Amino acid sequence: MPTTSTPAIIELNNVGQSYDGNKSWILKEASLIINDKPAQGEFVVLLGMSGCGKSTLLRYVAGLQKPTEGKVLIHGKPIHEAPRVSMVFQQYSSLPWLSVVDNVALALEYRGVPAKERNERAMDIIRKVGLTGHEKKYAQYPTLSGGQLQRVAIARSIVANPEILLMDEPFGALDINTRLQMQDLLAELWLDFHPTVIFVTHDISEAVYLGDDIYIMKSPPSRFIEHIEVDMPFHRSREMKRTPRFIELVREVEDRMVAVAKLG
Repeated sequence: MPTTSTPAIIELNNVGQSYDGNKSWILKEASLIINDKPAQGEFVVLLGMSGCGKSTLLRYVAGLQKPTEGKVLIHGKPIHEAPRVSMVFQQYSSLPWLSVVDNVALALEYRGVPAKERNERAMDIIRKVGLTGHEKKYAQYPTLSGGQLQRVAIARSIVANPEILLMDEPFGALDINTRLQMQDLLAELWLDFHPTVIFVTHDISEAVYLGDDIYIMKSPPSRFIEHIEVDMPFHRSREMKRTPRFIELVREVEDRMVAVAKLG
């Protein structure tokens, strides 16, 4: 992928993943550079068929998995020296025996933030994600809806103000109305906190609505094949989805996805 003079926050250098002693590869020679944009952030979306390694790449950046080959660097350093990284999964990941506020404050507790401060910070982000009145409820279904549980997960990931936020199909299990609400919420939070986001989805419209840069991966052995810059306004709103440029971009991404699929 092309580089710029802007310092990189995330570098994937020829990473590969094999689970059978290098006989077959999920990922092979996959490289990507995501530039650091302080006080703005970068919103990167990964698209590709199921099984092409998108979630694996997120686990690399989170430090949850090591590639079979290649390097993953954060600010030019190995993962174990990385800055704050948070991750939101598709599955509900809250601890059901804890309240909403205690779930949200968990990362702050691990970092030794005093109880009064972490409670205040947790309550502030709970208000931002629209969970006021639910803070004392247990973070479990059906006490909270699926959308509310994902709001808890996003609040927990944002409250510690991470440099990097990884999101693995976080809205995939939600109904359409809730999904649209969550897209708007995420767009607002990104403007407030400016993290570098890597977002995995199968929804092309969602990718165009949220992303600055979209990268399309081919089928295994996977690598990045297409890069689309989303030339839409920095502040996203639902009205943007009705504009001719948005509709044109969705069609462009769809056409490129089809072309990449034909590569096999």
